[in-house]
Amino acid sequence: MPTAVSQLPSEESLKAQFPLTFPVPSPATHPELLTTQDLHREEDLLRNPTSFRSWWSAINTTREAFLSLQKTEPPPDLAEEVTALLGPLASPLAQISLQRLTYLYEAALVQFPGSFKLWKSYLNLRMSFVLGKLVVKKRAGGKKKFPEMKDALEDEHEDLEQWEDGLDPVVGWEEWKSLVATFERALMWLPRLPRLWLMYLSLFFHPQCPPLLSHTHARHTFDRALRTLPPSLHSRIWVRYLLWAEKKGGVTTVHVYRRYLAIDPSVTERFTTLLLNPVNSSPRPLEAAKLLLSLARKASRGEYTSPEGKSPYQLLEDWIEVVEKFSDEVGLDVEETIESNKAIAASEAEATESADVVPELTSANGKLLRMAGPAIPVTPDGQSAYPCDEDEDPVSPHKLNVEKIIHKDGLAIYKDQAGRLWTGLATYWIKRGEFDRAKETFEDGLKSVLTIRDFTQIFDSYAEFGESLISAMMTGLENEDDDTEEEAAETERDLDAKIAEFEDLTDRRPFLVNDVLIRRNPNDVQEWEKRVALWGENDDKVAATYTNALETINPRKATANLHRLYINFAKFYEEGGVSGQAEEDLDSARKILEKGTKINFKLVEDLAEVWCEWSEMEIRHDNYDDSIRVMQRATAIPKDTKINYHDHTLSAQTRLFKSLKLWSFYVDLEESIGTVESTKNVYDRILELRIANAQIIVNYAAFLEENKYFEESFKIYERGVELFTFPISFEIWNIYLSKFVKRYGGTKLERARDLFEQALEKCPPKSCKPLFLMYAKLEEDYGLAKRSMNILDRATKVVSDQDKFDMFTIYIAKATANYGLPATRPIYERALEGRKLVYLLFFTLLTSDVVLPDRQTADMCLRFAAMERKLGEIDRARAIIAHASQFCDPRVNPDFWAQWHSFELDTGSEDTFKEMLRIKRSVQAQFNTEASYLTAETTAAKQGTRKAEEDAPQDAMAAVEKQAGTVKGFVAATTTRLPPVDGEEAEAADAAAPAANVDEIHIDDDDDL
Repeated sequence: MPTAVSQLPSEESLKAQFPLTFPVPSPATHPELLTTQDLHREEDLLRNPTSFRSWWSAINTTREAFLSLQKTEPPPDLAEEVTALLGPLASPLAQISLQRLTYLYEAALVQFPGSFKLWKSYLNLRMSFVLGKLVVKKRAGGKKKFPEMKDALEDEHEDLEQWEDGLDPVVGWEEWKSLVATFERALMWLPRLPRLWLMYLSLFFHPQCPPLLSHTHARHTFDRALRTLPPSLHSRIWVRYLLWAEKKGGVTTVHVYRRYLAIDPSVTERFTTLLLNPVNSSPRPLEAAKLLLSLARKASRGEYTSPEGKSPYQLLEDWIEVVEKFSDEVGLDVEETIESNKAIAASEAEATESADVVPELTSANGKLLRMAGPAIPVTPDGQSAYPCDEDEDPVSPHKLNVEKIIHKDGLAIYKDQAGRLWTGLATYWIKRGEFDRAKETFEDGLKSVLTIRDFTQIFDSYAEFGESLISAMMTGLENEDDDTEEEAAETERDLDAKIAEFEDLTDRRPFLVNDVLIRRNPNDVQEWEKRVALWGENDDKVAATYTNALETINPRKATANLHRLYINFAKFYEEGGVSGQAEEDLDSARKILEKGTKINFKLVEDLAEVWCEWSEMEIRHDNYDDSIRVMQRATAIPKDTKINYHDHTLSAQTRLFKSLKLWSFYVDLEESIGTVESTKNVYDRILELRIANAQIIVNYAAFLEENKYFEESFKIYERGVELFTFPISFEIWNIYLSKFVKRYGGTKLERARDLFEQALEKCPPKSCKPLFLMYAKLEEDYGLAKRSMNILDRATKVVSDQDKFDMFTIYIAKATANYGLPATRPIYERALEGRKLVYLLFFTLLTSDVVLPDRQTADMCLRFAAMERKLGEIDRARAIIAHASQFCDPRVNPDFWAQWHSFELDTGSEDTFKEMLRIKRSVQAQFNTEASYLTAETTAAKQGTRKAEEDAPQDAMAAVEKQAGTVKGFVAATTTRLPPVDGEEAEAADAAAPAANVDEIHIDDDDDL
């Protein structure tokens, strides 16, 4: 029995079936092409050979007949392997239908060789029988305008044609050749139609396209399409060309992309990705690195915009990543880098020298005539372009000087990314195994960065490098079992050296951080102070740091407390170093302070403090005469004393003589170790310069008083009150008058009165209360009681409103002590004279002249009423309380009404109590209708006064008050309505109209007048 393999047809037998379409089949060579049903069609075509409609109808009829028969045709009686090889031409029906349609198309094209419609339909038919069934993809919408090449490549990759069950390229090679020949004939007739070219080029993307067609022939076809079509259509060809080149990979990709980049560099980034991740070849990191470097430089010059939206620095960072990953293939080694750096330095020096030489012109228009040499690139406007750089030439095998490029194109431009750049350069050397060069790179980076962020990035990488190196050495030491003892000992010594270096790096971190901050701002005084503190007790380093700081800092740009550097440096020598173990060197300290006095500080006070510290240093060493001489030098007054102290255009030394701080120290020094006369001279000079403040006046007067110069002390006070105005002069008057009264008492009473009158003449109301009290006390103790009372009376009229109540209180107390209670009645009346009261039944008319505020008026009235009650004037007390009630809202001031309530319980009758309740309701209704009602409600709610009032235990009088709350003619607010006495009265009130109140006070309408 034959096996399955022996039943399969041979390759030669399958190849023998093809080509089916070459030569072009005809009824003469293939009688089976025509049937009896086709005779009528043939006769019609012979009669009308130039009728396109007849040919088109015949072709469509034949195609539809094939499609209908194909649906009912049983599967071919062939093995699956054979069916897969033959693809669309596996059945006899497909083969004969291809020949029939080819016959019709070819005959029609003889008549219409320039018909695009006919050629396109014919080629689609032939492709369907060779390439297989086209997979139709759904699209969201029509295509827009041709996008940028980057987006076009992505879109075209998604839209590439896909087929199913194509013809095997080995078995159907002749049919594939015939299809290609048909495309060539179509392009011969219609060479400028891009659709035919795109259809032709789609063959080369078929997975079963024969290699003889999909490589060299395809490349030639792409090139012919670019040469044939106009430049406006090249982009459509280039998209397919680049995708085909990416698919093929290897040298093909490189050469095709190089050609396209010459006209459009926008896909350079995509090309670099392909170079680093190729399809069928090894990576080309050198070419990718040069392309990325070129893009980074062009982007920094504004000549290139990344389609990916990358900045120039991001492009340079991509280049650094390539250099780090492929360090051996891209960059030079250490020796070559050193030689390259020397050559670059020499060329730059020559260029600098040649730039100083002016060449002699050889043309009339001032331009040199260039007779020979290579071509020079120019821009569209005729200007010379940037010269060709071998570092940017992707074809050149010359490797890159990575160190020079990072310094020139990275650190010189992107100063804010110095940390990443230095780390990348160090990583490059680490990948090459040049650990010493990497260490030098890290050290250079730490010494040059200007921000803490960059420093942290470099230091962390440096520390990680050291740790990894130590770890690798320890691992190697453990695994070296076969090494000799000498080799092991040498390895251990190297390991110990690396560990010591790592520990030294860790110890140096605070100093390195301080270096960064000082480099960022060399005029930062605080960082220099921190630098001094870091050295601890190392006197040599501390002295060197102070010296370096004072030489580096620009006084006009320095931060605060520059003078402290000079002072601390001087103290360093004065105290014998940081630890105090060295010998004291006062001469060096004086030299430093002398130098500090010549520095033009931004603030005069800083210069003054240097002089003061110098003087204090002399005092600490008991050089009192030298201390005085130092201050005399500092306070030397120039001839022109009209210099403006706040004129910053002048130097600090010029304005120093007007420094109050300096003069204050000088006068304190004179008071301590000088004489009275010298101290007085210093104070007088301060007053002459008109720089004294109130404290200087007080100190000068106190100094004179201590030395028994009382009259001169009072003269100084008088000069002070002339120099200053209120409120500053108030303090001087206060001290002056108290000292004068204490000194003379009543012996110079008239003079004291004159002083008080002078003080009160210009004293503002808010400050005159203490002076009036002191004046009244003087008259009370040494003068007449009547004058004292008159002074208090004046005070109640002059002081500010917030002090009037206190003054009246004092005035009343003094009157009570001197004249008794009846004498206080006029005082009370005057305190309330702005609240004149006219009773017209329920209404109160007030004048606008107010002496005290409402709350204080009520308090004053209560005191007035208490006084009248003590005198037995109950009716007057009740009238005064009634007068005060108009200012007290029952919800806000419940204490006032409680006092009136207790007053009526003690001294009143039922009628007076009812009158009180009536007035209370009237006042409450008045406040309900005013805008202040809401404020009163809020205040009462905060204080909880209403709740306390409602929760208070009710007595008989309270019940009467609640019943009287519904008097006709008064409006009761719902929030203030009191609850009924019991539930029965509440139900009766809800069911019927309110009953008449038997206790209601009837008032005639005429009484309202």
